[in-house]
Amino acid sequence: MILTGAQIVWEMLHREGVEVVFGIPGGAIMHTYHPRSEYGIRHVLVRHEQGAAHAADGYARASGKVGVAISTSGPGATNLVTGIATAMMDSSPIVCITGQVASSLIGTDAFQETDITGITLPITKHNYLVTNVDDLACVIHEAFYLACHGRPGPVLIDLPKDVQQAQTEFIPPASEVRLPGHAYIGLSDPTDAITQAADLIDSCARPVILAGHGVSMAGAEGVLREFAERTDSPVAVTLLGKGGFPASHPLYLGMMGMHGDAQANRAIQEADLLIALGMRFDDRVTGDLKRYAPHAHKIHVDFDAAELNKLIAVDIAVHADLQRALSDLISLVSKRDRKEWRTAVSVWREESRAIDVMNRHEKSARLTMPHVIDAIWRATGGRAIVVTDVGQHQMWAAQYYRFDYPNAFITSGGLGTMGFGLPAAIGVQIAHPDAEVWAVVGDGGLQMTVQELATVAQEQLPIKLALCDNGYLGMVRQWQEMFYDKNYESTRLVNPDFVKLAEAYGIRAWRAADRDQAQSAIDEAREHHGPVLIDFQVVKEGEGGNVYPMVPSGAALHEMIRRPLPTKVGN
Repeated sequence: MILTGAQIVWEMLHREGVEVVFGIPGGAIMHTYHPRSEYGIRHVLVRHEQGAAHAADGYARASGKVGVAISTSGPGATNLVTGIATAMMDSSPIVCITGQVASSLIGTDAFQETDITGITLPITKHNYLVTNVDDLACVIHEAFYLACHGRPGPVLIDLPKDVQQAQTEFIPPASEVRLPGHAYIGLSDPTDAITQAADLIDSCARPVILAGHGVSMAGAEGVLREFAERTDSPVAVTLLGKGGFPASHPLYLGMMGMHGDAQANRAIQEADLLIALGMRFDDRVTGDLKRYAPHAHKIHVDFDAAELNKLIAVDIAVHADLQRALSDLISLVSKRDRKEWRTAVSVWREESRAIDVMNRHEKSARLTMPHVIDAIWRATGGRAIVVTDVGQHQMWAAQYYRFDYPNAFITSGGLGTMGFGLPAAIGVQIAHPDAEVWAVVGDGGLQMTVQELATVAQEQLPIKLALCDNGYLGMVRQWQEMFYDKNYESTRLVNPDFVKLAEAYGIRAWRAADRDQAQSAIDEAREHHGPVLIDFQVVKEGEGGNVYPMVPSGAALHEMIRRPLPTKVGN
């Protein structure tokens, strides 16, 4: 079978099980686009290449498959960079295919030439510049293998125009991937470490499980629940770990870290043992490392050996698949009833819950984003997939939407990419066309990728956009209020009329300025079968406009600033 390089691209994508790609055609990738329709693979035309990378990322996180983004050379390729870095930081498997100038022109500063493999070297698991069409099929097969094996992440393939046009006999690559330069360090036998961990767990009185993104990536939600119940250990989750342990479970502590739940942070500081599962002790999680969990021994289980003892020196490091490790631990640890510890944690949790309830029922119709998130959670029964941008609304969504299911909370964690929410929601909705998808975005982040409203309209995706419209770059403004004497330098936004903007794209929209309007808009949006936007005009600053708790930079977790009590409280 004689195929061009362009045809080989689609033939291999088809063989890899790809059903949809996200991208924008351009001069250096035009030849590859030409035969696409012959292969039955859906193409979603985004309005900016950053949107393509984020959409592929959202699709990958929601579906468990590899997401694919395609762009042309030069600015098309560089526009992917932020999305690639986002996927790298959050271990999301995507493959990006970029057009490149002809091989003979590489290095000559040709029109729309950039060294995209050099640019993306630090933010990809691997990347390729294909100079021989005979290598292309194997390169694509390897790229998909690398993207999803080991710790997942992005892989980039740069494809010169002459390679796209060249012809060769298509020989399907062998299913087994052998990479001479790929020194994969396999998992060592963790038996001794797991035995030591079981003994330490049995001997402790105040354990806390720290559940990260790795729990859901390993499909270990079930064994985590069994392990927590057997050891009677409360469970705190990272931002990306939400949904790995059900929020409705009595042992659930909530989110840890800078804007985590007060009871989770306090439990960590009081614990005598931390059991870290598939998490990396990010600085936003730990606060001051020197004063982090000062009374606790530490066990760390992770698939990636590079994360063990990287930031936190642990007593027992277990390099293992999380499902296997937890299954082995369950068979070794004693069943315990740690009633005294569980009672103490419950008291802290009820204290936080009482403050939340008082804030939600204060005698004021003023609209706050926590109230909006709580209303969406109640309306959806906690069964929606929530995708967020980055900022205050992201933290409120994490705090006030109770996630009981894995992969139901999708957000940019490691890179904290503003502009992620809307295009990522496109990928999520395409991965789950029948699911209820809510994109919770801020007025700052939305305007970084707002052009993707056109993609939503063109694809008629029933995404529900909940816009936190507070007229500021909210998280920066909060820090300016609390630590810079309210010097709101360069954070005030002059916004468009978001309702009219959405309507200009043919998207239904509502504006809500109080709680009654918010509830009505949420109900109407859920009844509408197409895309919608709700402009929630929320409190701009002060108590109702800030995220609490908050651990200041350089502080320990127990030094968090708590949410002030409302001045007027309802019955």
